[in-house]
Amino acid sequence: MALSGGVDSATCAGLLVEAGERVVGISMRLYSAGSAAAEGGRCCGPRDLEDARAVCSHLGIPFYVANYEEDFRRAVMDDFAATYREGKTPNPCVRCNQHIKFTPLLQRARALGARALATGHYARIETDSDGTPRLLRGVDASKDQSYFLFAMPNEALSFVRFPLGGMTKEEVRVHAKRLGLPNADKHESQEVCFVPDGDYAHFIERYVPAATLSERATTPDATTLAGELVDEEGAVIGEHAGIHRYTVGQRRGLGGDVAAASDGEPRYVIRIDALTRRIHVGRKEALLRKEALVSEPHWLGSIPQTGTEIEAAVQIRYRRKPQEARLRVREDGQVAVHFVAPEHAITPGQAAVFYQGDRVLGGGFLAA
Repeated sequence: MALSGGVDSATCAGLLVEAGERVVGISMRLYSAGSAAAEGGRCCGPRDLEDARAVCSHLGIPFYVANYEEDFRRAVMDDFAATYREGKTPNPCVRCNQHIKFTPLLQRARALGARALATGHYARIETDSDGTPRLLRGVDASKDQSYFLFAMPNEALSFVRFPLGGMTKEEVRVHAKRLGLPNADKHESQEVCFVPDGDYAHFIERYVPAATLSERATTPDATTLAGELVDEEGAVIGEHAGIHRYTVGQRRGLGGDVAAASDGEPRYVIRIDALTRRIHVGRKEALLRKEALVSEPHWLGSIPQTGTEIEAAVQIRYRRKPQEARLRVREDGQVAVHFVAPEHAITPGQAAVFYQGDRVLGGGFLAA
């Protein structure tokens, strides 16, 4: 049982023990004691490890801590900073599930002789009539986490269990209290785990030296964080303190003169150019597009051949409603997406996940 220290995974462990399973609890150490993330008490920090230990003690099951600090730094934190430096908006939870939770933990579970790895994700795995496992949305639409799981290895589908996939959050809380779990009332964090104060810009400026934040820029003053704000015609209308402070669709932080132009219409970030460090702003309608390109595609199941076209619903943000689209697999392996209706604020760096009904076909990362 992968234990984060939160109530969801703790409840999973309790229900499995109650069902008569032999359960071994494993938590991942992702931060060193004394780091900002650790002090913030977020997922897999020292405080959470103690909560997980208390849960295992209460349930009477073994508890182990696996150190993945270096793996997490390389696969998640480095990617987070680098993606923002490229003028894109990363999704660290997807990267964590892709590289940390369903690779080394799977190997460790198998090494322990476990017959399954259980996690507290709100998602489901069901088996088709031919015996093929499929990833599905959780029944609680408000908590469904299948969006973050599209990149999990295919071989994990037959080994992983999601005990909470058929429950609502309210039902999980009821079980947690019934089982007497010590963290039954624990608050749920919504922030990125290694940025507990939510200040992404400050994190990047501390995590990466300022001189490298514009390492891909070609202008002579490539060491500066500052750049220009330009309108849809390319005219300079202001300045900014760094592209890592902005994301496509953003309105706040542009400054009063930029956010609302002379015509009274609000302005939004419509494009970020990392090479010139220019932030392009425009009207809301400029954020509407019917085409997108998805890189690093990962398919749960057979990989479609080049030229294959697939009808699917595409979700481009965690809380965004999926939109009907046609997918086409290109020769370079990337996926061209054509939305039936214009989609709003297609943001490079974010995950785009492909669904047919509740089933996850796969997904990738928005490149353009």
